[in-house]
Amino acid sequence: MRYIIIGAGAVGGAVGGRLAGAGHEVVLVARGAQLAALREGGLRLKVPDGDHEYRLPAVEGPGELGELRGDDVLVLAVKTQDTVAALQTWGPAPVAGGGSAAERLPLFCAQNGVEGQRLALRVFRHVYGVCVWLPATYLEPGHVSAGGAPLTGMLHLGRYPHGTDETARRVAADLEKTGFLEAPVVPDVTRWQYAKLLTNLSNTLQALCGEDGGQDSRASLRARVRAEGEAVLAAAGIPYASVAEQQAQRGHKVDLVPLAGAPRAGGSTWQSLSRGTGSVESDHLNGEIVLLGRLHGVPTPINELLQRLAGTFARERREAGSMPIEELVRLADEAVAFVPES
Repeated sequence: MRYIIIGAGAVGGAVGGRLAGAGHEVVLVARGAQLAALREGGLRLKVPDGDHEYRLPAVEGPGELGELRGDDVLVLAVKTQDTVAALQTWGPAPVAGGGSAAERLPLFCAQNGVEGQRLALRVFRHVYGVCVWLPATYLEPGHVSAGGAPLTGMLHLGRYPHGTDETARRVAADLEKTGFLEAPVVPDVTRWQYAKLLTNLSNTLQALCGEDGGQDSRASLRARVRAEGEAVLAAAGIPYASVAEQQAQRGHKVDLVPLAGAPRAGGSTWQSLSRGTGSVESDHLNGEIVLLGRLHGVPTPINELLQRLAGTFARERREAGSMPIEELVRLADEAVAFVPES
């Protein structure tokens, strides 16, 4: 199978590089400076086992590939806010032998949150969820790092909304043959994704306030953010893997180790703010909890606050980590106080 990585940034670049390193055929899809760097110097991947360079085909869209192949696997690794544009571009792409990518090809959504695969199922017939546990950093155009060891990452796979099939098992086998990725195939992939979503709710807190100082305040606020999420999922009847189950599955398989010349300053939301992209995925992380809360009558004032602040920081190109944690705690307390009594 040929793997077409739509969104060759941090996670997409790490997965694409590991697949290429194991001898699989990989095409990287990117735009702007990232595309130019991939074409000129290839993909550079810094990992605990060394620095690797992969000279791979890099394209901006399907037109550069001609007809897609019947054995192509599309891996959607763009941020959720860029999903619709990617689906509109790749869904109609013709496939050799007739039909379109949306009709014939599998699409694996390797994204945070749960909204990307919902959007994909409106367009693509064969959609697969991926619960991504792979800490990676976009260092500069064409250069990404992934500090997980002994494994680069763990990717739970399954059909969306549920089930498994031979395609999922074949892709999982290819991922695991790299020797650096573990890919359990599960019939309930959303249960793992909602568990990851609860963890990702604190991405915005980190992006706004960084990691320095006020550790007790940070821990307390993280717990309050997660408690809102758990209350919402309970009200909605949405199951998720417990912390104990996740720890039992992952153990110390993906422990972060320092990489020379590649400090990991923060997660995906932090990286978006640091790069001044103008958008963040908080609408689909904290915003997912806000949406479910409104649908099921559960107040989510702190997640709503984080969602709103993240959008403001992105639009105004504010510096990542520039809000004092004490100020955020004060705003959170005010938001909770303004929740009307039921």
